[in-house]
Amino acid sequence: MNGRYLLDTNIVIAALSDDSDVVGNIEDADEYFVSATVLGEMLYGAHHSANADDNNRRIDSFLSKAGFLACDQTTAEMYGEIKTELRRKGRPIPDNDIWIAASAKQHSLTLVTRDAHFDDVDNLPLIRW
Repeated sequence: MNGRYLLDTNIVIAALSDDSDVVGNIEDADEYFVSATVLGEMLYGAHHSANADDNNRRIDSFLSKAGFLACDQTTAEMYGEIKTELRRKGRPIPDNDIWIAASAKQHSLTLVTRDAHFDDVDNLPLIRW
């Protein structure tokens, strides 16, 4: 599965849980990225787990192989556009997911997710693993 992908939090969790389909697709990707928002969600989960140190190490190891996308002014502008579009449609999604969608659109990446609500974001390339 060649391509350039932004991994949603549920995909990173699946990879860290050794989901063979996700791990195989990641290995076949040309490039894959994690956004600051996804990292924040992952670290929050790790800090609140019974094995915080181990989970933080696993996240660090995963990140050493992935590209990292920070948020900037362009990301914020896209966030505002997407949130406005979703509000007009009457189809809100969680704010963190809007940030993730904005990062994917900003960097022309296909978002890999298991969340159906991303379907409501116009012109967002999606794939489910």
